[in-house]
Amino acid sequence: AKDYELRQYETAKWVSTVIRGETQKEAMRQGFWKLFHYIQGKNEKEMKIDMTVPVTCLVKSGCTDFKISFFVPFEHQDCPPQPTDSSVFIEERKAAALFVRSFGGFASPEKYAEEADALARTLRNRGQSFHEDFFYTAGYDSPFKLFNRHNEVWYFKK
Repeated sequence: AKDYELRQYETAKWVSTVIRGETQKEAMRQGFWKLFHYIQGKNEKEMKIDMTVPVTCLVKSGCTDFKISFFVPFEHQDCPPQPTDSSVFIEERKAAALFVRSFGGFASPEKYAEEADALARTLRNRGQSFHEDFFYTAGYDSPFKLFNRHNEVWYFKK
């Protein structure tokens, strides 16, 4: 469709952390740094791991817990080094079909929520069945990239 796409993602490992009781913006900041330390060597192998995109954030309706995640690079998917920070963990996300809406600019939590609402409305209008109680935000750019930024919101297809 012109305003969203349906993607199929394979099963994959992500390194994640859950930040509780903060604003989404603050949770993203704290979560990013915890995960960044992991890829900089705060893991059992003291291994540096390449930064990947997207950085995702799980947003659940009416909840102040946010799960921030980095994709584990393909070369480490089989055996990612275990985090040494107890609040950081490796998770396996099962294969899934996702409805994706892309947008540019600097994404704030408000902008992500607005885009997620627009995607949800479009999906409902088109009779698509999806999990409405949560969505993921996905950011693809460094904060230093000023132009042609790429952001997404994801809803899981039912």
